[in-house]
Amino acid sequence: MAGIQKVEYFIVQGQMAYVAEVGEDFRTQYDRRDSRLRVIYDNGTESDLLMRSFQRALHRDAAGRLITNPDTGPLFAQDPADYDLASGTIYVLRIKSDHPVVTANRDVLRKIGVTGGKVDTRIANANLDPTFLMSDVEVIATYELYNINRVKLENLIHRVFDPAQLDIEIQDRFGNSVKPREWFLVPLFVVNEVIERIKDGTVTQYVYDPTAARLVRAAS
Repeated sequence: MAGIQKVEYFIVQGQMAYVAEVGEDFRTQYDRRDSRLRVIYDNGTESDLLMRSFQRALHRDAAGRLITNPDTGPLFAQDPADYDLASGTIYVLRIKSDHPVVTANRDVLRKIGVTGGKVDTRIANANLDPTFLMSDVEVIATYELYNINRVKLENLIHRVFDPAQLDIEIQDRFGNSVKPREWFLVPLFVVNEVIERIKDGTVTQYVYDPTAARLVRAAS
């Protein structure tokens, strides 16, 4: 079990959490190592919880992460720390297709995804892949990420932009009908704002309003 240390800071469920105390290790009834934490949140509340419970909360939160101090927390750092583990890259693509739906929405049509490999490798042969609308594409933005679950992060981003998902059906090279799900009608500046809200842990509080072309508070 990876240990959580005293005086570490985390982002979890949209709040900053400070580990004020870490109790002595003990064995659970299933012979697993655990310890008791005293955690103080930035809204002033405190919690006395087990380390394993806190770790589960971090794992379930796509934006949950360790930060080094209360003033930083670079999920997409320009210069990652030595202990950071590379998780992959968020990429934003523009399509080159001449499909009528694409042509009508080209200025705001984006494919947003997450890959653990190189983006260039991911988009190779895009014109043969229905995921890319059977078209060549170009990269217009990338964001490196560290210490985070790629699948959960991608699902989170897609949830935010779900109201602006492109509704399109195309034929793959075998003549089968396919409905790609990763294309969204959203300005790039809003994508940048979502990335910033992932960094500060508030992204789960927002959804995209396609009518206003901006993020709005999600209904509770």
